[in-house]
Amino acid sequence: MPGDTSEIAGQVTAWFTECARDLPWRRPGTPAWSVLVSEVMLQQTPVARVLPVYRDWLARWPGPAELAADSPGAAVRMWGKLGYPRRALRLHGCASAIVERHGGQVPAGLTELLALPGVGEYTARAVQAFAFGARAAVVDTNVRRVLARAVEGQGQAAPPSTSRDLAAMQAVLPQADSAAAVFCAAMMELGAVLCTAASPSCSACPIRDRCAWRLAGYPPYEGPVARPQRFAGTDRQVRGLLLDVLRGAADPVPASALDAVWPEAGQRRRALDALVADGLVDPLPDGRFALPS
Repeated sequence: MPGDTSEIAGQVTAWFTECARDLPWRRPGTPAWSVLVSEVMLQQTPVARVLPVYRDWLARWPGPAELAADSPGAAVRMWGKLGYPRRALRLHGCASAIVERHGGQVPAGLTELLALPGVGEYTARAVQAFAFGARAAVVDTNVRRVLARAVEGQGQAAPPSTSRDLAAMQAVLPQADSAAAVFCAAMMELGAVLCTAASPSCSACPIRDRCAWRLAGYPPYEGPVARPQRFAGTDRQVRGLLLDVLRGAADPVPASALDAVWPEAGQRRRALDALVADGLVDPLPDGRFALPS
């Protein structure tokens, strides 16, 4: 970023301290498990949709041991319509691994976190920073956009690259552990509420006088772009409709109940087969279907 990075970090952090949304996973004393759950739920999912499921989830399973003792199907049912329901199975597998390998306590080390089912580079570093206050570069879509604009002078970020994105964040990350963790949260918040993709609120931005994109006159982005994923009519939509039937049923359902959700038999069969392959649906010997037991 143009100027002293420590000053910029201070400006973003000061703004965050005063203006940050009050979200339950940010509150002091939040257990590491709660932070991990929030990070998995927030992947590609807006905060407003996550909040009620997050609260219900932790009320039922306040720690890894409680979730591990319950069925994977219960996790899928509780997941509701957050989307990408394999995340529910991965959280269940993650809870089981934490119980088996770490005595029910979420580990703090990057290697140990990355070894957990469903925990990737982003989630591992987010848990390190937000649960344990470690100096870890946390880069999500919002952070990538802020860095692209403020540092590179680009209107939007290029397609993700773990090595490039981590290096960009490391370059502006404060050296002190606690300051770095707060700064990561502040950058995420800045991208989520002010430096948004479609309508950035530059006049309210705490680093508007140092933003390379603004200083350059908001040049249009000319780099590579990732194509947006459509939803309507896709196998993903059909998978969601099939899961809705199973989540709403107390007992296993016959194939006819699933047939009713989508008219095209070939696509419906393909979507159901994919759910079975992913472990989200159990086909029973009597021809009925259920959430995993």
